[in-house]
Amino acid sequence: MASNKAHIINLPKIEDPRGNLSFIEGNNHIPFKIERTYWIYDVPGGRTRSGHAFRTQEEFIIALSGSFDVILDDGKGNRNTFHMSRSYYGLYVPPMMWREIVNFSTNSVAAILSSTKYNEADYIEDFNLFKETANETND
Repeated sequence: MASNKAHIINLPKIEDPRGNLSFIEGNNHIPFKIERTYWIYDVPGGRTRSGHAFRTQEEFIIALSGSFDVILDDGKGNRNTFHMSRSYYGLYVPPMMWREIVNFSTNSVAAILSSTKYNEADYIEDFNLFKETANETND
C-alpha cells in the first residue's frame, strides 16, 4: 500500500439505520503506524490554516465534520487541491509535500493522523526553503 504520492484512501463504511461507522487501522488502511493524532476545529468559516511541509512525517487528513480543501504542492510545479467533505475517506500526504488547509466551512473538524510524534525540527515553514529542499532531494 505504500506510495510516495498524495491520494484519497476510502475507509471502511458500515452502514446502519442507526448511523454509519467508519474506522482506521494504521499499517492497514493507511501506510504507516499512527504515532500522533490531532484535530483542527473552530476555524472561522472561509479561513486558512497551515502552510508548511514535513521532512519525514506522513499524514492522513479526514474531514470529520463539515468541509475544507487541502492544497498540496511538491515544490516542483505540481499543485493539487483535494476537497474534503466526508468522514469515510481521507487524504494520504507523504513527506516533503507543502500543505495548506483552506476554505473551512463553519463548524468543520479536520482530524490528522501522523506517522511521527511532534518534532519541531521536522517542519519546514518557509515555502522558498521547501522548494530548494524538494528540488535537492530528486536532482
